[in-house]
Formats: sequence, C-alpha cells, structure tokens
Amino acid sequence: MTTLSESGSARRATMNDVARLAGVSIKTVSRVVNDESGVHPATAERVLAAIDQLGFRRNLGARNLRRGTETGTIGMVLEDLANPFYSVLTRAAEEVARANGKQVLTGSSDEDPARERELVLEFCSRRVDGLLVVPAGHQHGYIAHEINSGTPVVFMDRPGGNVSADTVLVDNAGGTAHAVRHLAEHGHRAIAFLGDAPDIHTAAERLRGFREGCAQAGVPFEPGLVQMGPHTTESVAATLDRMLPRATALVTGNNRITVEALRALSGRAHRPALVGFDDFELADLLDPPITVITHDTRELGRSAAELLFARLDGDPAPPRRHVLPTRLLPRGSGEVSP
Repeated sequence: MTTLSESGSARRATMNDVARLAGVSIKTVSRVVNDESGVHPATAERVLAAIDQLGFRRNLGARNLRRGTETGTIGMVLEDLANPFYSVLTRAAEEVARANGKQVLTGSSDEDPARERELVLEFCSRRVDGLLVVPAGHQHGYIAHEINSGTPVVFMDRPGGNVSADTVLVDNAGGTAHAVRHLAEHGHRAIAFLGDAPDIHTAAERLRGFREGCAQAGVPFEPGLVQMGPHTTESVAATLDRMLPRATALVTGNNRITVEALRALSGRAHRPALVGFDDFELADLLDPPITVITHDTRELGRSAAELLFARLDGDPAPPRRHVLPTRLLPRGSGEVSP
C-alpha cells in the first residue's frame, strides 16, 4: 500500500507513517525494524502489522551510510548481460555473494570504456562493498582512489590497467594454440581465424595463440586468412566468401562469432572444419556437433567473487593473478579432414 503526499501523488511509506498508523513513536518503530529489544510483544505486533499494511521498506543504503558500515551489495560490470557467457558468470558470482549475505548490482558496458567508467563510479557512489569488473578499456586510474580507500576490486576475464588489483583470467592463448594443433593433426594446412576487435585483451591473446599454434604445428600463418572484428552477420559472410575454399579449417574467436560463422556456412557445399572458442547452448545438437575450446565459466565467476570476499574479510596478501585452464571438446566439426 502506498501513501499520498499533500499534492495527492503516491509516495513510499515512511517511519512516520508507520508510527502514526500503529500509534507509537518513531523510536519504537526503529527498534522493531532493527530487531532491538525493549518493545512489548503486543506493541511490536502492532508495528509489524502497520509495516505490512503500508508496505514500508527500510532504506538500507542510507542506514548503513549513517552507521559507516557495509551496504550489503557488490557491483558487477560486464560487457553484455545478454551474452550467455556473462549470464553464467553472473550467476556464479551471485551464488558466492548470497552465501556471504550480499546482493549483486550489475550493468553492461557494451564494450565502451566510457560506459564502464560511468558504471563503476556510479556503483562507488552507491557505496558498494566491492567491485567485479570485466574491463572494456585499458586505463583504470580513475578507480585507484577507491581501491586505496579500501574498496576491493577484482578484474575478470581481462586484466585492468594502471592499477594493482586481483585478476582472474582464462588461458586464451593456450586454448587457441590447442585448436590449431588439433586441426593440423587432422591434416589441415590452410587454417583461417576470425577474432574479435584486436584492442580487446581476450581477442589479442587468442590471436597470439593462433600464431603460436601455427608455429607449433608447422602450419603456415597466412595474414590473408586472419580477420579481426568486430563482426556482423554480413561481414562474416563476406569474409568467408573471400577465405573459402582456400581455407580448409576455421577457428572462431568467441561464441558469438561461431554462431555468425555457422549462419554464413549454412547451405554451402564447402564446409571447413571448425573449432570455436567458448561453448554455447545447443552446440552439441548441430550437424555436425561443434568442437569447442571450453573453460569453466562458473569457476571464473566463482573464483573472482571468492577473491573479492577474501579481501572484504581482511586478506592483506599482494594482488593475485589466477589463470584458469582450457580444454578442447571434440564433437565432430573439428575432426573433419580437408
């Protein structure tokens, strides 16, 4: 139930409203709300009934700011919450946060450093207890003051720049090198690579791994068979028109590029062998099922969140850098001969 202001518009119920309805003082309402002793059970029951009737909710942020205590929230800045990869990451972090009695506030940067900064500073203004950040940019000096003031920050999937903080990464280069070696073992000598924008840390690392994989497998690295993003459905189709049939195999740099490549390859007589970085839903049900370089996304989110809560619990150790392993999951598309 909402109450009406003097102008007749709806507004949230306040402690004053609860006290007036219950016929008690504001101090009594405060004691009941904060579960303090010294209130007669019958009076407390009357106050709780008024709270239910009015739909009153405490302003926890204001309460904690006045007390100088934690706010019970952590901020999480991701690239795109609509991406299934980040959905899994968020869920894993939320589970750790919930186990520690906190809630997670999330926002998408859309790969825009300015938007990332805006979100981070907005969360800081709301006095979140800590931050989990997938960086969109390379400069994070703007958050140094918050870190120095005691707000812990953990970077996920990509390292931050200009600041010293905990980081949890994936072995991007090692995973892509493994993909190239796997394709070479099945007889491929002309292998193409579709990667994300090269200024993104993960994309640059996966390109580096592709180069290293070519060297390790004795396969020529051909610049004409490499195309970095960002990609659209149309650009991927045009790129594959240019690369095929010269390339007999293809490595895609993330799950979204893999899906766009599959759209572009649909109906073509010539289908290259394919290994995609990152697993995705229904990949095992396609024809042929998609071979992928996979890693434990849940572990990425869980590890980052546990590092954050270790800092919140007072862990004074120097900043840590965890690199999680990848593995190749053969399903069929990457085991096709030239």
